[in-house]
Amino acid sequence: MLGIGKDFYAGTDQGRQRRGNEDSHFARRPLFAIADGMGGAQAGEIASRIAVSVFEHGLPDLPGSCEERLASLVQDANARIHELSRTDEERAGMGTTLTAAYLHEDELAVAHVGDSRLYTLRNGVIERLTRDHSLVEELVQEGRLTPEEAEEHPQRSIITRALGPEPHVLVDHFTRRVQAGDIYLICSDGLTSMVKDEQKLGELVMGSATLREAGQTLIDAANAAGGRDNITVVLFRIVEVAHGEPAVPVDTDHTMIGSGAPTVQQVRAASVATAVQNPSATEAARRLPRLPATGEAPKRRRGRKTRRVLRGLVVGALVVLPILGGAWIASQSVYFVGTDDQGFVTLYRGMPYELPGGASLYSVNYTSGVPIGSLTPKVKGTVTAHKLRSRDDGSDLVKQIEQAKLAGQGGGP
Repeated sequence: MLGIGKDFYAGTDQGRQRRGNEDSHFARRPLFAIADGMGGAQAGEIASRIAVSVFEHGLPDLPGSCEERLASLVQDANARIHELSRTDEERAGMGTTLTAAYLHEDELAVAHVGDSRLYTLRNGVIERLTRDHSLVEELVQEGRLTPEEAEEHPQRSIITRALGPEPHVLVDHFTRRVQAGDIYLICSDGLTSMVKDEQKLGELVMGSATLREAGQTLIDAANAAGGRDNITVVLFRIVEVAHGEPAVPVDTDHTMIGSGAPTVQQVRAASVATAVQNPSATEAARRLPRLPATGEAPKRRRGRKTRRVLRGLVVGALVVLPILGGAWIASQSVYFVGTDDQGFVTLYRGMPYELPGGASLYSVNYTSGVPIGSLTPKVKGTVTAHKLRSRDDGSDLVKQIEQAKLAGQGGGP
């Protein structure tokens, strides 16, 4: 019989360049998860805490496989985060990634949204089991970028799927058969954006005496490479369980949700009033209206036709909503510099596009007091190019212009 070893590790670090930590994690055998929040005014921190809080009581006792029930919990987390962001202006637009794994007998159920990752190390070989829901990953899948180009792409941090921004989210979920000796690594992108060589990740883990040492070594390596983001690492090992010993004991002493953050109970108390039910796609299909059965064949045919139409609408919605949601998330993750209606240099959040009917994919984030007419041609070209940037990059450019480091000079970014 297989189980999870007692020497599992879960740890988080703020990194070297962030003022706070928006990562959260949950580690209580047999369930492990990592969430990487996003959003200002500590909204990302709240989103990630809500995400991991749904695992406090384990998997729900509902019909379906462990994989389906795990995905259902992720849907619940999405609904709670979205409702809070909709009703609290300070939390508007908040979101989080979530990658979770649950061991049942000799199978590992996985649910995943975003760009946190799950790896396995088997016989010394590391393998990534999840696919990033990011802009560059999609470009790689389409053949428009090589994996090497993706590593250095300026928009590599833009994710196309997350919990919270939309009322429904498409959850990747699957089941993997495990073997004794397997080591599983769940991590936020604060690790993989700094230690990009996956083989190096495997070497750091396999070269450590214990999983605790391995986890700290990974965090130290990310910080040594720059530590530009919060770093969270969870490691656990599959072991043979002695006869009579429970394969997946509930380990109540190892729940972790990040230092300095509200407890699971505090998050639940704050969000319980806004928690909503968000059934998965299979639940939605099961809840389609059922027409009363009769002995008349024409009515039965009409009933079948109605159900087919309704199912078609549900399937269509499940296909379209994730696409629209991904476009919206991407537009809210980037910034660009341009000018407002008065000609002043302005930082915008979103993408420089307008939809039919006058709707735009951007909003004003900050307006400076610098008119574009005062800039040199080179700097003016930089502003009007509307290049997509990170928030920090865009803010730095506007700040330099305001401080006259660019205006009136021949140089420019």
